[in-house]
Amino acid sequence: MGCSNCSSGGGTPRGCKNNGTCSSGGCNKLEVFDWLANISLPQGHSEYDIVEVRFKNSRKNFYRNSKSLPLHVGDIVVVEASPGYDVGVVSVTGEIAKIQVKKKAPGFKPMEARKITRVAVQEDVDKWIQARSLEKEVMYKSRTLAVNLGLEMKISDVEYQGDLSKATFYYTADSRVDFRQLIKDMADQFKIRVEMRQIGSRQEASRLGGIGSCGRELCCSTWLTDFRSVSTSAARYQQLSLNPQKLAGQCGKLKCCLNYELDMYLDTIKSFPKGDTRLQTEKGSAHHIKTDVFKAQMWYVYDGEAGAGSGLIALSPERVREIIQMNKEGKKPKELVEYSEKTEVFKEPDYSNVVGQDSLNRFEHAFKAKKKKKKPRRDNRPEGASAPKQGEPRAPRAENPQPSGTPNPNKKRRRPNRKKGGNNNNPAE
Repeated sequence: MGCSNCSSGGGTPRGCKNNGTCSSGGCNKLEVFDWLANISLPQGHSEYDIVEVRFKNSRKNFYRNSKSLPLHVGDIVVVEASPGYDVGVVSVTGEIAKIQVKKKAPGFKPMEARKITRVAVQEDVDKWIQARSLEKEVMYKSRTLAVNLGLEMKISDVEYQGDLSKATFYYTADSRVDFRQLIKDMADQFKIRVEMRQIGSRQEASRLGGIGSCGRELCCSTWLTDFRSVSTSAARYQQLSLNPQKLAGQCGKLKCCLNYELDMYLDTIKSFPKGDTRLQTEKGSAHHIKTDVFKAQMWYVYDGEAGAGSGLIALSPERVREIIQMNKEGKKPKELVEYSEKTEVFKEPDYSNVVGQDSLNRFEHAFKAKKKKKKPRRDNRPEGASAPKQGEPRAPRAENPQPSGTPNPNKKRRRPNRKKGGNNNNPAE
């Protein structure tokens, strides 16, 4: 995103490519890579004196370096303006600037171009940062003035000149707007010269920037400079659904990226037979439904009752031409299925419940109370004696002959009664 959208701290933006000191608004908007930087000029040739200077967002202009200042990409310079002066950042210098002039301004006259006055000093940079800090508040107030006058327009961006003497208001409107009273009100309130400039919805998206549905920055904000017309036929050729919510960009128009691969699709579709020709078979006639450009397949379906239960049939372009040639000769194939492409159907493995993970009560055994096993009752019967029958009295338990003075292992020892607070080590207590 541009620097104007970055969070600011201490008057300078953070997180941009110039380590937070650019303050220009848009560090990578329409960035140009100088691939001729390491190539030295031939002997007897001087450096090209036209320099491209970038201002807020995507606005760029060409200026003449009449004083032969040693300028590099990223230098902040003071240029001539009408009236006063403006401050910008050098974006292109040298031989690559000559290519940019031929590409963007074929009728550019170098001698009529405005000049670069000097390299900006700290006072110019401070004034420039102050101008950027005023733009957001001025834009909100200008919108309020436009609403009070009942003007059907949207002021999307405000750009102050580097010397704080002039401000340019960019707006979009569907029809002609009489903003003469608005200019008077803004000049009285802001005490500056006011310039109104109408732009289109695509130019507005290019200036403000944003993130597209693809997850990348907008093409018009980063590298795209020419806006070609985009029609819905480009979506039809690429077999896209004609959904306006998916085909439209942030500007409300059709996405520019629909034209990127259009030429490749047109060249590929030329090798396919026309889809408006019906295929005649003994079963019935079939019409074209869709074309898969990548798989080189054409999908057909029977008309009427003949198509019940048959579904879509995929044919290669060669097979379609063969059937069309047979129809021209008065012949009809039996069915289209005979000419369809045999595709291997991936059979998913049968699902089997190996570990019982689908059982609803697989965790119930963990919550059931464990039943205590009863120990078997031991009877003190002599060896060889049979168990007593039901109803008979049991034999008395035999006494364990122990000598006097020896402890009985079957007798439980009684613990001494220990009082609270007493000494547990003293058995007398």
